[in-house]
Amino acid sequence: MKLLPIILAAGQGTRMYSQRPKVLHTIGGLPMLQHVINRCRALSTENIVVVYGHGGERVKTSIADNRLSWVQQKEQKGTGHAVDQARDLIEDDVIVIVAYGDTPLIKTETLQGLVDTLVTADLTVLTATLADPTGYGRIVRNSYGVIEAIVEEKDANPEIKKITEVNTGFIAARGKHLKQWLSQLSPNNAQGEYYLTDCIALAVAEGARVNAVLCHDVTEIKGVNNRRQQAELERAYQTRQAQKLMLAGVSLADPLRLDVRGELIVGQDVFIDINVIFIGKVSLGHNVTIESGCVISNSVIKDNAHIKAHSVLEDAVVGEDCDVGPFARLRPGAFLSAKAKVGNFVEIKKSTIGYGSKVSHLSYIGDTKMGDHVNIGAGTITCNYDGANKSKTIIGDHVFIGSDSQLIAPVTIETGATIGAGSTITKNASANELTLSRSKQQTRKGWKRPTKIQQDI
Repeated sequence: MKLLPIILAAGQGTRMYSQRPKVLHTIGGLPMLQHVINRCRALSTENIVVVYGHGGERVKTSIADNRLSWVQQKEQKGTGHAVDQARDLIEDDVIVIVAYGDTPLIKTETLQGLVDTLVTADLTVLTATLADPTGYGRIVRNSYGVIEAIVEEKDANPEIKKITEVNTGFIAARGKHLKQWLSQLSPNNAQGEYYLTDCIALAVAEGARVNAVLCHDVTEIKGVNNRRQQAELERAYQTRQAQKLMLAGVSLADPLRLDVRGELIVGQDVFIDINVIFIGKVSLGHNVTIESGCVISNSVIKDNAHIKAHSVLEDAVVGEDCDVGPFARLRPGAFLSAKAKVGNFVEIKKSTIGYGSKVSHLSYIGDTKMGDHVNIGAGTITCNYDGANKSKTIIGDHVFIGSDSQLIAPVTIETGATIGAGSTITKNASANELTLSRSKQQTRKGWKRPTKIQQDI
């Protein structure tokens, strides 16, 4: 069975009040259109058609997928007209699924249900029952419960407006039939547009079988037309992510205060506190604890690691039994070996911190290869940038760096070396020796502090 999803993504989205095309606005860190593409791709289809219009070139550039077929709808003449733009790509024997680029929470299983129902039908339509159906096309059935038509809100009389079963816009049909119905569409309606929904009445008129699939989770079919609706779907999406995590054994301090903006892989007995944000692909091992307010993107955190409050990790690897934070920053290229510690207000960039090594307070470590069991005192800086080039600092095993030291790269601190507090190190420090650079302490007798000069007003 060959499938052809056609995703309509040509709407301008004027109510978003944005220069960005509506379908590129994000839910869970991904463009809404990308969510729909991913759900369609999960049906194992070879080709997906995207019908674009407003801001089309920007849409094509932002969605990097060479397996997509792009079709332009130059004039906005309705959903039927939009699908008809892809007519040349619709083969007679394919099953066409029509989806929408601004409905990011649709599930693959729901789309599959439309396809499966075609076994006993010529056209299937996804419907939902809403307490308030305002704005939706109504599903009109005859006395036997058979679908006869879909009537849009602007064309509905008061009796039809009382119907609570609505059209979601999602349909599935065989290519041959769909092309035939598309060719018969007319703009004879209140909006002067070619309605895709009119295909249902055309199908009924010629004796075709039309079946409905009821969508029980109405968040799946909700579209985004303004920022308020976008925020509502964001919360619905995040609620889904939280439920998946909890069912996988994760303890969440508050499921309503979590944001997953990408892919989160978790081990067992993970605890995540409130207001944590995960971006991109993040992997958490077993027994990992993430305290409140952390932002973690594209990082790997291994077993038994503890990330304390308000730490920021980006493209970093944290080894087993490590301790990070609070208020630590691991920048791209930070690699913490097992049992390492990075404390409060410490920044690590493109550096390896060795097994059991500690950088506990108020330090910057950049472009550094650090050995095992090293202790870095508070306020230490690896001075890796001379204004033009970055240079590397090498620190051997069992090194002790006193507080408030500056290591001027390129420089090597050999195994077992000790650097006295307050030193500026510009040359290699010898193994197992004390190296320091500071002047002899002096007392200047009779020295007085400056006093404030009174100025006339």
